[in-house]
Amino acid sequence: MSSRNGRRSQLKWLVPGMYVKRWLLLLMFGTIVLSLGLAMLLRGASNNELLSPIIYYGLLQFVDRPWRALAFSGVGIGLIGLALFRLSQALVEPFLRPGQNSVVDIVYEHRRRRGGPKVVAIGGGTGLSTLLRGLKSYTDNITAIVTVADDGGSSGRLRQELGLPPPGDFRACIAALSEAETLTTSLFEYRFSEGMGLNGHSFGNLFIAAMTNITGSFESGLAEASRVLAVRGQVVPSTLQDVTLCADLREETADGLSGWRRVEGESAIPALGQRIERVFLQPEDARAFPAAVKAILDADLIVAGPGSLFTSVLPNLLVDGIARAVKAARAPRVYICNVATQPGETAGFGVLEHIESLSRHVGAGLFSYVLANNNTRVPVPAHAAHFEWVSPPTDDLPGISVYLADLVDRRRPWRHDSELLASAVMQLYAQVTSAQIRSEKAALNHNVSTPTVVRSH
Repeated sequence: MSSRNGRRSQLKWLVPGMYVKRWLLLLMFGTIVLSLGLAMLLRGASNNELLSPIIYYGLLQFVDRPWRALAFSGVGIGLIGLALFRLSQALVEPFLRPGQNSVVDIVYEHRRRRGGPKVVAIGGGTGLSTLLRGLKSYTDNITAIVTVADDGGSSGRLRQELGLPPPGDFRACIAALSEAETLTTSLFEYRFSEGMGLNGHSFGNLFIAAMTNITGSFESGLAEASRVLAVRGQVVPSTLQDVTLCADLREETADGLSGWRRVEGESAIPALGQRIERVFLQPEDARAFPAAVKAILDADLIVAGPGSLFTSVLPNLLVDGIARAVKAARAPRVYICNVATQPGETAGFGVLEHIESLSRHVGAGLFSYVLANNNTRVPVPAHAAHFEWVSPPTDDLPGISVYLADLVDRRRPWRHDSELLASAVMQLYAQVTSAQIRSEKAALNHNVSTPTVVRSH
């Protein structure tokens, strides 16, 4: 069985898009030309009385010509194939890490991912890195657009002391997209527990800060960090301006009346545990990072979330130009809803309330599809205080098609599972694009196409 799988694996060299067949054909052509030259030499040598017997038996001239040609062709093809196989192993295998597959499997996967769709993922925090960790198995053409509103912990300190955008969410996304994800994540998440000025800082944040100083700009530092760590895709900020996330909260007064309270700072908003009516940026006219806008307009698929609705997803969409670019893009636009509510932000929210909040802040029609979880049977640990599932809708929402799938992480049911989430996203993309192709064909044939509702139960 293993030898059969090995032969099947080697046939991947002939799969379209591997960029191998053209060079194999060139090698064969060169071999044929060289063989013609050698044949001319041998023909001349056959007239020599001393060499003619050796040539006669060595070239099997006592065998009929068709069988002789078949024998030499078979031996030649076998030798060329063996030489190419051993050459690829000798040149590439010293650079492979322990546990990696064969050379052909690695090249095949690289070509497949390189030809994958251009996906733009918008968000921040744990949710975005969870999505990216799964998506990188399907495509290398990923652009993560990350919020710069974080002001807590190590990120907040570096933001205040060095004046650079908060690196925390960027650190998590770079680690998630890295080739050596496990080691990079462990290294980047390492926090110093002692040392003057180091206590509480994560190594990843300091690494990005150092790259920023070396390259001269935050965006260049991100690009160089991604290159060094062999990141699949790119990680960019939604804006380079120093922004503060603000919120208007509704609070109950002692006499039972509702009042308003304005709060500044991303970390302070959910900490109060009051209902969020509105979030906004200061300054409100913060300009979008041009590379982020370009990636959105060029995308094959645009995804927002998962993640904290008010403090991770919306801070990106509130940047001047980001929401307009999303709405102007021709790609399918998908909002990924959280599997569980978030205390201090979305307590009591279902999928409908998430969409209504998005529409209230950035206008209706920004997203055409919603991806939501429909598996609420996963056991919830006893220590998960205030846990509450985000209830899926029973039907499509106004102007939005709903796609339901099992998205839950079995160990931490308040989070998405990376593999399940990425698989659902790519299935949604495949169904939407195939529906679009059918619609375009029908339009060319002057037929009326029926809108396709994407749904999975």
